[in-house]
Amino acid sequence: MVSRLNIDTALVSRLVATQFPRWKDLAVRPVEFGGWDNRTFHLGDEMTVRLPSAAAYSLQVEKEHRWLPRLAPLLPLPIPVPLAMGVPAENYPWPWSIYRWIEGETAKRERIASLPQFATDLAAFLVALQRIDPTGGPAPAQHNFFRGGPLTVYDNEARQAIAALDGKIDTAAASAVWEAALAATWHGAPVWFHGDVSWGNLLVRQGRLSAVIDFGTSGVGDPACDLAIAWTLFEGKSREAFRAGVPADQAMWARGRGWTLWKALITVAGQIDVNPVEFEKSRYVIDEVLAEHAQRA
Repeated sequence: MVSRLNIDTALVSRLVATQFPRWKDLAVRPVEFGGWDNRTFHLGDEMTVRLPSAAAYSLQVEKEHRWLPRLAPLLPLPIPVPLAMGVPAENYPWPWSIYRWIEGETAKRERIASLPQFATDLAAFLVALQRIDPTGGPAPAQHNFFRGGPLTVYDNEARQAIAALDGKIDTAAASAVWEAALAATWHGAPVWFHGDVSWGNLLVRQGRLSAVIDFGTSGVGDPACDLAIAWTLFEGKSREAFRAGVPADQAMWARGRGWTLWKALITVAGQIDVNPVEFEKSRYVIDEVLAEHAQRA
């Protein structure tokens, strides 16, 4: 388990006042969707403070400060650009960041005017990201939990979760999807990927995709991990629109299923007796992955 600190407005206020006194009089308050890997707070009306919630996520801070300013001008939608990097203090042990606030609401389905259009816009953003020169970019490693690397990293976890869910899901079908993903070896040139394309990291204004945030798991490698939203948010026409817009051959699509299935499996296995809501959400994703794979088999 990842051990997390208790991060609250009092701590953030002390850090800001001590290290960036020009902003010490600005109000600090939590954002609506504060995240899990990081805790995010408003700083006044035009900035946010973002603090890693555990040591494993602190590796992402310097990466974002180095690369996001380089990526931002080359992308069709706004992404977070850091304004300042804080240092450990006030019993908070890791570096942290201040960003300019990006207007928008997280991409819940009811906020999206047209899911197929949203899917097309997101695909165009990911294509633009993949076209950016990857030279020197961060390869898959612990900083992003090996997103962009081979699925074999999570082979044991996936198989253990499938075994633990025997009788609760179609384990034969899940095993078939996982084996197909492992067999679809990636041979392409490394490209930029986001690493966590999910509704909570996509912003909407007036029903349209307006920004992409949280590049903590970004890097340079296999972009198949960015396909997971095809099953976690999209379905039917919107899934087809997304697939039509991204350069994903059958092998990449199979690996995308694999990434999606792995995450859903470990969530379901870990939440059976803990969080019924999260259990059902991830169970739905598993069903979507298995059904779509069966249709294309």
